[in-house]
Amino acid sequence: MKKTVFLLLAMTISLLAEDGASLYAQNCQSCHGKNGETAALNKALPIKGWDKAKTIEALNAYKAGTRNTTGLGKIMTPKVATMTDAQIAAVSEYIATLK
Repeated sequence: MKKTVFLLLAMTISLLAEDGASLYAQNCQSCHGKNGETAALNKALPIKGWDKAKTIEALNAYKAGTRNTTGLGKIMTPKVATMTDAQIAAVSEYIATLK
């Protein structure tokens, strides 16, 4: 039983990591670059290496419509509006790995 629970937990963690990479590729990469190195639309700072908490805070603020850094709120808010907390956490974890 313990082995089954451990295996399921390991698979879930693995899926979240893959999901974060997939979410990033689908939703973020075109503006922020493959490794988060690009200044989105030549306005935003690169997100490469942002820690998970900073990214979660920023994405949740965009989702709530309370963040409009460098005038990109109108672009970011719809991108994150339908993301779940788990998806925001997964993509934030992935962004933290970009070095």
